[in-house]
Amino acid sequence: MAIPNAHHALRQYHQINTESATAYASPHRLIQMLMEGALDSLTKAKGHIQRGDIVAKGEQIGKTIGIVGGLREALNLDVGGPLAANLAALYDYMQQRLVEANLRSDIAILDEVAELLRPIKDAWDAIGATPNAEETLAADAPV
Repeated sequence: MAIPNAHHALRQYHQINTESATAYASPHRLIQMLMEGALDSLTKAKGHIQRGDIVAKGEQIGKTIGIVGGLREALNLDVGGPLAANLAALYDYMQQRLVEANLRSDIAILDEVAELLRPIKDAWDAIGATPNAEETLAADAPV
């Protein structure tokens, strides 16, 4: 009995920690956290497929679909121009592929989506590392 209670306590701690982090995060950091969450969920979904845990696989893929949808909704198509439009189309494609991966329990499709998302995250991380990035992002970033 002690182990389930420990797992429950750990989940609660993680949830509180995540809520605290998001409450004080910059818009740039929030997008980073979404991308990190999507990649983490993809990794978990792959593990669930390998173990044959269909329910957990579906939950993780569903979570990833929601996160990618959140990334798409965060785009500013008016300011971002063609870059934002291209990202919107790419996010739509990722969501379609995730639905297919869920139906087929296809790890290769999950890898494809991760490989599409990773360079976007890397570029986003690099933007945040530049001086005055927060002011620039707040003014006119497409994401």
